[in-house]
Amino acid sequence: MPDAPVLTALYGGTDRADAITVDGRTCSYEELLGAAGAVARRVAGVKAFAVEATASLETVAAVVGGLLAGVPVVPLAPDAGPDEREHVLRDSGAEVLPVDFRERADFAAAPAGEAALVLYTSGTTGPPKGVVLSRAAIAADLDALADAWQWTAADTLVHGLPLFHVHGLVLGVLGALRTGSRLVHTGRPTPQAYAAAGGSLYFGVPTVWHRVVRDEAAARALSGARLLVSGSAPLPAPVFHSLRALTGHEPVERYGMTETLITVSARASGERRPGAVGSALPGIGTRIAHPADGIGELQVQGSTLFDGYLGRPEATAASYTDDGWFRTGDIAAIDPDGTHRIVGRASTDLIKSGGYRIGAGEVENALLAHPAVREAAVVGAPHADLGQEIVAYVVADGVSAAELTDFVAARLSVHKRPRRVRFLSELPRNAMGKPQKRLLPPV
Repeated sequence: MPDAPVLTALYGGTDRADAITVDGRTCSYEELLGAAGAVARRVAGVKAFAVEATASLETVAAVVGGLLAGVPVVPLAPDAGPDEREHVLRDSGAEVLPVDFRERADFAAAPAGEAALVLYTSGTTGPPKGVVLSRAAIAADLDALADAWQWTAADTLVHGLPLFHVHGLVLGVLGALRTGSRLVHTGRPTPQAYAAAGGSLYFGVPTVWHRVVRDEAAARALSGARLLVSGSAPLPAPVFHSLRALTGHEPVERYGMTETLITVSARASGERRPGAVGSALPGIGTRIAHPADGIGELQVQGSTLFDGYLGRPEATAASYTDDGWFRTGDIAAIDPDGTHRIVGRASTDLIKSGGYRIGAGEVENALLAHPAVREAAVVGAPHADLGQEIVAYVVADGVSAAELTDFVAARLSVHKRPRRVRFLSELPRNAMGKPQKRLLPPV
């Protein structure tokens, strides 16, 4: 059995024929363990191996096989372009492993290596970097989240998130295996698929939840769930309120990064506020560096952090402060009761205008409160007098730029109103639904 028993459910408890369902295909724990055993035999002793991380039982078997063999798994995004794919394979030294779920083999768990996964960053500030995640960090995080969300083997987890990110793979697959909860991966995270799954625990990103609340029948079908969880990007306050109205549930929001896993979360038994991501998990320390106007860079430390960037000791060292805190690059505020609010990325979401520090997320939420606005992204643009001016990109119908500017000024401080508003048909987003501000058209 691996040192960090992320496979608890595979080695005990009650098996069931439909323990795991991925995109309509179902298997038991015993069947998964047999397929993973075949993978483990094939990769035992290698440095690392890569797998096409499609929404499939093959991907689940590959990751479990790597854990059994003590060999790091490098998930490849199925839609990765040739340059990105080549970079990941060259940087990691991993070979692509095809997986046949029909193959079965017994495999006694090998001595566990420290690294479980190597996940690659999005590469917004340069070539993607390999984030080395240890078995111990994953186990610590999943146990903390199971406690925070009261997640047990009695749950059925439902999601349709990509299996090459922390959210879909670590939380959404390994979390189910560790707790022993049934897993239903819907293939695609459509409102109809979520409604039909009959789960007790649902994971989604803001784009998913926005689509769910636009389908009233699907949203109401989730009223029988125990908990809805949102992450990977801030959940707009209007979507929070719509979920509460239609499902009867206030969603839990949480915060984390590939390098840190999930470090902050609202609790299943606690208060949940729109725009807030809860408090630090046990074993995690958080602080705001050099706060001004109540906000500053969020820094964290604790047992869930990564082992470093693969082959990049200088980048790893630069990501920490001199006294050992990880620099998230996210701008946040911590309320007196320990509740965290994430304003945005320091590089794109902290706007310095006229001597004020303004979080883009606050302005975006104000815009989204207007009934005509469906999507919003706010950035700071160079301005000769103000330093930066607030520019809003919105997807909206039947409203003018002046009306939106006045709407924000009436809800927030006047200096937080957009100076310019650009209308788009849609915002550029990545696979997790996060708006990609670097892809917005020039101001």
